[in-house]
Amino acid sequence: MVEEILIELAKGIGRFFLHPAVYITLLFSILIGYFRVKRERKHFRTRILWGWTESKRLLEGYVWAIILSVISVGVGIVVPIPWLYIFSAWLILFILIFTYQLGSVIYAMALGSITLYVMYVYDWSFDILPWKLTGLDIMQEAVIPIAILAGLLVIAEGILIQKHGNSNASPKLVATSRGSEAIEYVTKRLWLLPVLLVIPGDVISTYIPYWPQFRLGESTFSLILFPFVIGFQQKSRRTLPVQFFQDYGKKVWLLGIVITIIAAVGYINPIISGIALVFGVLARLIISYILYKKEMSGTFAVSPQSDGVMIAGVLADSPAEKMGLLIGERIVKVNGQKVTDEQELYEAVQINAAHCRLEVLDINGELRLRQHILFRHDHYRLGLILVR
Repeated sequence: MVEEILIELAKGIGRFFLHPAVYITLLFSILIGYFRVKRERKHFRTRILWGWTESKRLLEGYVWAIILSVISVGVGIVVPIPWLYIFSAWLILFILIFTYQLGSVIYAMALGSITLYVMYVYDWSFDILPWKLTGLDIMQEAVIPIAILAGLLVIAEGILIQKHGNSNASPKLVATSRGSEAIEYVTKRLWLLPVLLVIPGDVISTYIPYWPQFRLGESTFSLILFPFVIGFQQKSRRTLPVQFFQDYGKKVWLLGIVITIIAAVGYINPIISGIALVFGVLARLIISYILYKKEMSGTFAVSPQSDGVMIAGVLADSPAEKMGLLIGERIVKVNGQKVTDEQELYEAVQINAAHCRLEVLDINGELRLRQHILFRHDHYRLGLILVR
């Protein structure tokens, strides 16, 4: 039994690399980085983050992928194979549109469920290579594990936003209503979560006889490592990224908890799990819309100031990063000299060719001192992106 499960696990992992979503997600993560760097060079004449950042961080959610895999296999969340096909189609479509405001995994999961149910009602079917894909009355039982899995994935999505949304926020110059320039921050990400799922084994054994299986009671199942992709895109301008994405992520993972609880109650009546899916879609849309409208109104958090030079970005491995300077802080003095713009700042840096001493107002308006030994190549380039 143990040997069969281990073989099943190895085969399931191998099938992960056959799923087109894995390679499409990697490609579009590279494209996200390419277009981000292109925009940053246009606006600031330098890149803020390395162009491969998004693709390198594609698996940031691997811990949650492991947790979800343990829950999925341990609790016995069995999802139907036809649903995986339909869901995969919607998932890939959402990746290809390159606009990830609709990248939350719950949208594709709900649409996959609705599509499969409509196919069942109207008796539609499709031929996919040797397989014939038919509809399924998911409202009988299948909607329960799908809704629970959706809730767990929304929890993971919220935690990823909360933890990593700020680290990928890229500054962008925008014109204000007064004709001056200010900064908004754009986060656009794809996260790949390889989750181990339990699926019914009969369909696979029909077309792939060598697929190993293990028995639980009187039913036969298989394991498959499935690529769930979470897309995220959001702008912040009224609130600093460090604060905005913390709040955004918290709202999303709280929603995920609610979805999971309601979906679990579906064991009493599967319709409740269907309601959980619909509620999750509507609530996730509402969260995105409300926060977007809030950020697009009011004043900019990062804009030109008369009492100092505001920091819009900090380059990696730069003197500014080593000094602990943060987005939204204002540099008011450099080497004892008051500064109000970029030119004055770098002129003041030259006062002391070996040491740079900054007086900085943090985001709470409290004064703090930062200093750093400068080398020859650092004098004109502290690694700061400043609001002009």
